[in-house]
Amino acid sequence: MLSASNGTLVLVKFRIRGNLRFLSHAETVRVFQRACARADIKTAYSQGFNPRMRVSLPLPRSVGVEADDDLLCLRVQDMRYTTHDIRDKLAGQLPDGCELLTVSMAGHKKPNAVSATYMLVIQPEYLDDNLKARIDNLLASETLNLERRINAGGNTRSIDVRGFLKSIELDDGRITVECNISSAGSIRVDEILNLLELDMEKLAAPIRRTNIKWTAKRK
Repeated sequence: MLSASNGTLVLVKFRIRGNLRFLSHAETVRVFQRACARADIKTAYSQGFNPRMRVSLPLPRSVGVEADDDLLCLRVQDMRYTTHDIRDKLAGQLPDGCELLTVSMAGHKKPNAVSATYMLVIQPEYLDDNLKARIDNLLASETLNLERRINAGGNTRSIDVRGFLKSIELDDGRITVECNISSAGSIRVDEILNLLELDMEKLAAPIRRTNIKWTAKRK
């Protein structure tokens, strides 16, 4: 059982749309911290000289990407609230473009992402045989080495991202990419675009993360 200082782990699923997709990871966390404060939800805080509200997003979302099924981990001190109470109190404090979907108890295990699925809607003029051939070539490749930028100084390192690409499907003008996630990391959204030789001008809608698959690990 969790101690009172740790709080009880609550999982909040939500959707991000419109201009809120341009919020950074840290800004998205602050949206929920402020919403919890306004809703008077008694959250747990870290210890030390600079206590912080124990709110986290276990799988960061790339700036500019919408999300259908994102997850927030929230540690609540006062569990006189039911999950329905938390949902009702929190939903009314979120800005337009951030829709709360579900609130549930986490039990004794934290969620751990194992895959994420992205949808890219392609402008009709770029739906050609060349795009189909690029997808086939990517899936047929044994290795896909990229130079990944690793710091603000512009340093890079070579990384093979083939193992992170679980599937790529083109159907009805949409490319659906499922990406594996492991302790070694995953492929980035900009890297997916580069491999497909696409950019934002060739897309008919914002990139959307449509699904995340989770497993559970001990807290």
